Amino acid sequence: MIKNIIFDFGDIFINLDKPATYRKMAALGVTEITEEMIGVYHQYEKGLMTTANFINFYHDKFGIEKADLVNAWNAILLDFPKKRLDFLKELSASKKYRLFLLSNTNELHINWVKNSLGEVFYNEFKNCFEQFYLSHEINFRKPDKEIYEFVLNTNNLVADETLFVDDLKENTDSASTLGIKVWNLIPEKEEVTSLFDKI
Repeated sequence: MIKNIIFDFGDIFINLDKPATYRKMAALGVTEITEEMIGVYHQYEKGLMTTANFINFYHDKFGIEKADLVNAWNAILLDFPKKRLDFLKELSASKKYRLFLLSNTNELHINWVKNSLGEVFYNEFKNCFEQFYLSHEINFRKPDKEIYEFVLNTNNLVADETLFVDDLKENTDSASTLGIKVWNLIPEKEEVTSLFDKI
């Protein structure tokens, strides 16, 4: 019996254009993603590097204007359909499940989200969750098992009473190895609002 639901954020609630940052960076002259760049990105996403140092890395390495870099970095983020917020608010109000957010989200992205959605919408969303875990604030990132263990242990959750909803199969595969029930939601084919077809 499912008692707890852990939701991802991107492409579950807020729509993403995942290749957009690569397109924008390519337009700025960065056409190859190196292991060093991936390592820097993972450090930043885990909150182990400041936003200033992250921006400076690309600025110093490629000579990109800082404002252009920020715009390219945030190009992945699109709209947040209100029907998903309405669904979540109804789910939260029912008190049937303990609700958690678990997202690989960095500081630049979450600041853009707050500004884009506005304070009221953002707070309505955030307040639906018992805990709101962003990778850069807890120093873990998916699909590392430690992030799921952190959520389970910190909140005394039983794995097989917990459903994890994420759009990336590597993330749901990792969570399932701990006994967590999973829904690997396929964006543009499935909607989080159909959650109860999965429970």
